[in-house]
Amino acid sequence: MRRATPQGDVSAFRLRPTGPGDLPALYEIQTDPESNEMAGTKPRTREAFFAAWERNFADPEINSRVIEIDGVIVGSIARFQVERHGCIGYWIAREHWGKGIASRALAQFLIEEGRRPLHATTASTNAPSQHILRKCGFRLAGHSMGEETERFTAREIAEFVLE
Repeated sequence: MRRATPQGDVSAFRLRPTGPGDLPALYEIQTDPESNEMAGTKPRTREAFFAAWERNFADPEINSRVIEIDGVIVGSIARFQVERHGCIGYWIAREHWGKGIASRALAQFLIEEGRRPLHATTASTNAPSQHILRKCGFRLAGHSMGEETERFTAREIAEFVLE
């Protein structure tokens, strides 16, 4: 059996367009409590998750990719709009943290997604995500306090930009 590692067999790592059939796996990934705590997010209900993706599929500004290792979905990455800013976000299943998958996915995605500037935010306490953004050329633009919403917890946010 092949190990799921992005440094091994290059053909084992792949970004591909997100489709409706990917949603059950992506839904399960976003429910992980530790992942949500690190990101400062709250998992969506199944209904809210699928409704959000229905809107995403209809939005031409969204460029969304599934991250696969050995044909298994291990996360996602996307470019989307927030208040007239092009933003990027990614989510990796916790069992795949620390393997270089997010860095590799972001680097590959940035080649494909040429629109700039791109903005990204992380919880200020999420050092691994900040490291990934810096490694891929993003610079820290500042910090702000994020308010509690139905999707996010109140937390300090580190704001990044790639120009």
